[in-house]
Amino acid sequence: MGNRMEILAEYRQANTQLATLKEKEAVGIHSGTETVKIEPRYGEEMTYLTNKCAQLDMILEAMAASED
Repeated sequence: MGNRMEILAEYRQANTQLATLKEKEAVGIHSGTETVKIEPRYGEEMTYLTNKCAQLDMILEAMAASED
C-alpha cells in the first residue's frame, strides 16, 4: 500500500469523494408533510467508498498502534 502519508492521502481523497456523493444524493430532497421515497443514485459507489474508507482507517490505526 505504501507509506503512511500515501495511505492518508488516499483516505482523504476517498472521504472527499464520499462526501460529494452524499451532497449530490441529498439535492432535491425537500422537507414537508408527505412521505418521501429516496431512491439512491450513487448507492453502489457510496458503499464502495464507505468500505474503502473503513479499510484505510483500520490500516492507519494499526500503523499508529505499531508505533507505540
